[in-house]
Amino acid sequence: MPPKSQQRPMAKPENTIATLKRIFTYMYGFRIQFVFVVIGITLSSGAGIAGNYLLKPIIDNIEEALKTGSWKYSRFISLLVVMAVIYAVGAASSLFYQRMMMKISTTTLMRIRNDLFCKMEMLPVRFFDKHTHGELMSLYTNDTDAIREMLSNSIAQFIGSAVTIVGVFTMMIIYSWRLTILVIAMLFVIFRVIGFVGSRSSKGFIAQQKALGTVNGYIEEMIDGQKVVKVFCHEEKADEEFDALNEELCEAATHAHTFANILMPIMNNLSYIHYAATAIIGGIFAVKGVGGMTVGTVVSYLQFTRSFSMPITQVSQQLNSVLTALAGAERIFRVIDEEPEADEGYVTLVNADIAADGTITETDRRTGRWAWKHPHKADGTVTYKEVRGNVEFDDVVFGYEPDKTVLNGISLYAKPGQKIAFVGSTGAGKTTIINLINRFYDVPEGKIRYDGININKIKKDDLRRSQSIVLQDTHLFTGTVMENIRYGRLDATDEEVYAAARLANADSFIKHLENGYETMLTADGANLSQGQRQLLAIARAAVADPPVLILDEATSSIDTRTEALIEKGMDSLMEGRTVFVIAHRLSTVRNSHAIMVLEHGRIIERGDHKDLIALHGKYYQLYTGMFELS
Repeated sequence: MPPKSQQRPMAKPENTIATLKRIFTYMYGFRIQFVFVVIGITLSSGAGIAGNYLLKPIIDNIEEALKTGSWKYSRFISLLVVMAVIYAVGAASSLFYQRMMMKISTTTLMRIRNDLFCKMEMLPVRFFDKHTHGELMSLYTNDTDAIREMLSNSIAQFIGSAVTIVGVFTMMIIYSWRLTILVIAMLFVIFRVIGFVGSRSSKGFIAQQKALGTVNGYIEEMIDGQKVVKVFCHEEKADEEFDALNEELCEAATHAHTFANILMPIMNNLSYIHYAATAIIGGIFAVKGVGGMTVGTVVSYLQFTRSFSMPITQVSQQLNSVLTALAGAERIFRVIDEEPEADEGYVTLVNADIAADGTITETDRRTGRWAWKHPHKADGTVTYKEVRGNVEFDDVVFGYEPDKTVLNGISLYAKPGQKIAFVGSTGAGKTTIINLINRFYDVPEGKIRYDGININKIKKDDLRRSQSIVLQDTHLFTGTVMENIRYGRLDATDEEVYAAARLANADSFIKHLENGYETMLTADGANLSQGQRQLLAIARAAVADPPVLILDEATSSIDTRTEALIEKGMDSLMEGRTVFVIAHRLSTVRNSHAIMVLEHGRIIERGDHKDLIALHGKYYQLYTGMFELS
């Protein structure tokens, strides 16, 4: 299995033009600023060209003074002042466009990240089943960083290089078309070198990225599993394996950076050769007066020669960054274009006042009682039905993959106030049933009814608000203990949070924390024990005060003494509610109204604890330890 943090290798974008256009659509509102950026880049690049151009009259002025003996101080000083002003304008323009481009790029990235995060919040659970956490996090880190580099540096570099190349080439033709032929010949050599070195450098970086991903993944696995490594004295073996992976990374990185780092020296040496050849030929032309060539023309032309090769080298170096950024942008846009979680439900959950005669009135205030608001499309009427938590499965067939069914013809019902337990081996389908009640997945065959309403008609958000779930793997967010409990219902008062904590038997340990309910939790509550974290999760479910409660191994990490105390508190929480329990510890389900024993996606036994023990079937074997439950 590949490491979770393995990075993707560099890849070329599939549709460069379309991806660039889409990135630019995120730059809306910055059109005027971008125009000023282009103007700033043009002024900055133009300043270098104009400064080189002024070398000709300055040198010619000195040459004339040496020949005639008369020194034109005013012209010389004025030329130097003009040159200083030009370079000052160029420096100011460079500072201006870089700051402006940084603002544009960071705002553009903010918009892309917002769209990406908002879309991920709307994607179905099935999407996250198919993508690892490391892969999704890479979109927010590696891919967005690549786009930032392209927007803040590469685009400006390309525009500046284009202006410089066109301007310098034009001036070189004006000064001497003969020497420009030499430039064109050198360009041919430069492009061949860039192509040769660049292709090998690109292959090397792909190998380096793969090796780096493997090393990072191995480090992550070893750090996460340090206790296991030490228990089994695996340190030496881990060192050997890491040395081998690190050696592969070293070789790949050496190969990649060897070609990447020799490009600039090769280009510099070629430019020096070109410079020397131009100086020799230009000097001969100046001495012989070919084409009106002067010493000032040769000096200025030599500067243009240096200015011409530099942007070509810079563009070649930026090309890999741009391709990587565009490939990353395509991955981001691919997620943004994913179909959001479908929801065609129209029945909503509302607060209700219920009179003694059963009349239901919708209200904006929280009453502790709920109703399903059901608009009927046929006649336009609206009816209300009290939410009681009556859940029914009718011949449900489901599979995560079309050709692999997990549930086969499941039929069951849970009446209000009943506690329904699911037991069975791993993979029997227990958690899948819970996922279907929440509509994390929709059933292709059969029906699930909630208070007599097909759950496909109920809006998913409203359906989930009517339920609370405590998972085996608890997740706490960065924030205070109070905020984590209140996550179950954001409008809960402090007193309601305290009551929920007492109900879950969490109040006593919370008060012993350094800052009580204001204690900050970080790193998924790493400063708490697993049992304490589950107590907070139960308190979070309790504060939501739902009609349906789902417990998925909710007490698996709690000792039996604490479990007994929790069960007393949970009894009052479960009163009048429908409760679904998944448990491996069968002692926790003895008081269930009905126990469903699942095997290979089917219910093979059902009944209460007493009935199933008397049946002497699979439940009896599980309960008496004759069959190990895994």
